[in-house]
Amino acid sequence: MEGLSDLEIAKKMYLDWLSAESAVTTGQSYSIGTRSLTRANLTEIRKAIIYWKTEIAKLEGKTTGKGRRAMRFMPRDL
Repeated sequence: MEGLSDLEIAKKMYLDWLSAESAVTTGQSYSIGTRSLTRANLTEIRKAIIYWKTEIAKLEGKTTGKGRRAMRFMPRDL
C-alpha cells in the first residue's frame, strides 16, 4: 500500500472488510474432503467495517476542511 494516501488506504480496507462480510454471510464454514475452512467472526468483521467507515469520514472531513477547529476564548470577570 506504499504510495497511497491515508484516505485511499482506509477506503481499500473498508472494501476488503465488506468483502469479508459477504463471504461470511454466504457460508461461515465448509469442508472439502478432510480439509475445512472456518471464516472469521461476523461480529468482529462488522466492528471493523464501522471503524473504517468512521476513519474515512474523519479523513474526508480533513481534506474538505470540515474537521475540528481549535478556538480560543478569554474568560472575563464582570
